[in-house]
Amino acid sequence: MDSKPQTVEMDEFDRRIIAALVDDGRITVTDLAALVGLSKTPCQVRLKRLQAAGVIRGFRAIVDPAKLGMDHIAFTEVKLSDTREAALREFNTAVRRISEVEECHMLASNFDYLLKVRTADIRRYRMILGEKISALPHVASTSTFVAMETVMEAGHRRINRKG
Repeated sequence: MDSKPQTVEMDEFDRRIIAALVDDGRITVTDLAALVGLSKTPCQVRLKRLQAAGVIRGFRAIVDPAKLGMDHIAFTEVKLSDTREAALREFNTAVRRISEVEECHMLASNFDYLLKVRTADIRRYRMILGEKISALPHVASTSTFVAMETVMEAGHRRINRKG
């Protein structure tokens, strides 16, 4: 299993920079500096440090899945037949190859993993479940929950600016 990531020391300026970028990842460094109360050069230095430390892992476009015809979300509980470390690694490696799986979380529960699966419709989900998810290493059983409405989703939420 992965060890806990090292926490990075941050001050109020760093937290403001992160919060501003979460709100608008396309903000210019000049505007970012003005927003957080720094001049441009110190802001750039902090931004590069936060990226180098892995606090800021990257920038991406947040798309509207419905406009792409991908607005069906199912949550799939997965119970494994083997939960020894080697089996967990095999499952983790294989599940990353399924493009329809947006998230995968190992849980302390009566099942082992919770997957967030996005597809065009229930027929496509059923195919992904039957041909890909159920075929993952050590899968003993699955259970599905279909989302009726998305109220809040990752990438669309502001973070606590106070840290």
